[in-house]
Amino acid sequence: MDLFVNFPLWAALMAVLFAQFIKVPIQYIATRKLDWSLMTSTGGMPSSHSAMVTALATGVAIESGLGSPIFAVACVFAIVTMYDASGVRRQAGKHATVLNQLVFEFKNFVDEVKSMPQKPEEEVRKELKELLGHEPSEVFFGGLTGIFLTLAIHFLFRV
Repeated sequence: MDLFVNFPLWAALMAVLFAQFIKVPIQYIATRKLDWSLMTSTGGMPSSHSAMVTALATGVAIESGLGSPIFAVACVFAIVTMYDASGVRRQAGKHATVLNQLVFEFKNFVDEVKSMPQKPEEEVRKELKELLGHEPSEVFFGGLTGIFLTLAIHFLFRV
């Protein structure tokens, strides 16, 4: 089965898993708080999206060469993904922050004006996810993570 020996695919999957896992100790070092939910969340250092697409492009380069058309596709795919992670998704996260603040302030205003009892405790307001995109440094280090991890896997296992 060619799927099980597809080096670029496995390099990309290993890179995304590694990048998601490493977010936990990096965040712990920065904040002294252990947050395992980072393993399944978007955003943070390093960008797992960048690690995955650069690992894919690096794996394709190793297998097919830098001059191959499939490397060109993988490279353009990586550039678009990393641009989106640091641009569009980051801006969406900033918008979510502003909207969450507006909702909070409006709720406080309504609570002050109303004399009716508040909603039951079990009714919880759902906030928009604010950590959607990445800072440029997170994208950069995610990209480096993907490249170096793929090169290390290749040289260690000689796939």
